[in-house]
Amino acid sequence: MSSAKIIKKTLGILLLLFLGIISSSLAIGPSKHIAITQFVEHGAVDTVRKSLLDELAQKGFQEGKNLTVDFENAQGNAATASQIARKFIGLKPDVIVAITTPSAQAMVKAVGKDSIPIVFSAVTDPISAGLVPSLKDHKGKVTGVMDAPPIKAQIDFIKTLFPKAKTIGVIYNPGDHGSVSSLETIKAEAKAQNLTVIESTPVKSSDIQTAVLQLVGKVDALYIPLDNMLVSAMKTVSSLALKHNLPLFSADSGSVEAGALACIGYSYVQTGHKTGDMVVEILNGKDPAEIAVASPDTIDIFINQHALEKLNITLPDAVISKAHLY
Repeated sequence: MSSAKIIKKTLGILLLLFLGIISSSLAIGPSKHIAITQFVEHGAVDTVRKSLLDELAQKGFQEGKNLTVDFENAQGNAATASQIARKFIGLKPDVIVAITTPSAQAMVKAVGKDSIPIVFSAVTDPISAGLVPSLKDHKGKVTGVMDAPPIKAQIDFIKTLFPKAKTIGVIYNPGDHGSVSSLETIKAEAKAQNLTVIESTPVKSSDIQTAVLQLVGKVDALYIPLDNMLVSAMKTVSSLALKHNLPLFSADSGSVEAGALACIGYSYVQTGHKTGDMVVEILNGKDPAEIAVASPDTIDIFINQHALEKLNITLPDAVISKAHLY
């Protein structure tokens, strides 16, 4: 083959490769950049993050192709959450995703409500947390997915399984906005079910064992609200509860896999997918002010079979047929 033919053939191959790259790029779409932060590492929030990235991929935004993702974890430290917020301002992503209330509060405080779009997720009460003034007419560039627990259904469920129960112990960190904002509702619903609430308040992880032991012999069941510190330590809490034959209920569905007896609540897979859907809308040009704050669509029952057996509890068939068993 002559040199001219070789050169011509080589140029043809290069042209085809170039056109293939251009075609692939057009199919994938323009590159976008998101930054994700979460306050702690535990099953629920990790599931939210994974599921939102899955949703983005399903909608055509794939990390490493047309999506750059920066991720930071504050490891339960408020000062670190603030540092992450300042770092993200410098990165100037298209969207910031803040998972859990403390991370969302740090992000909104640092970024403001009218600058970079912020989508929060797994936030119990975004209004009282100061993230938005309204769930629908919130203006600004902040919106997201709330996971306010169905507390009435949860207290009802405790009474369904333990109709003779008189007292429940509520363990919560007074520094966690999500659990504190739930407390009055918990008390009101417990009272409606003729249950007395006894509180125990660890302020740091090393206090948790003492907080649980303070309730042993005083309560018929334990209840953990959406509290980042306690959910992160759920294996410790659940093992202590089982050791003292106390049924442990959690507002966090992920806690059941970590050892809690039961939860009626939202799936964090759903939470993540709904969060991802919002992010996609914003990446495609929608104004966050036009996206109302949302909640997951359905409530499910989650049961830990090991705890069930250890506590020698028999569930009604109607509950078993609907439950997610771990």
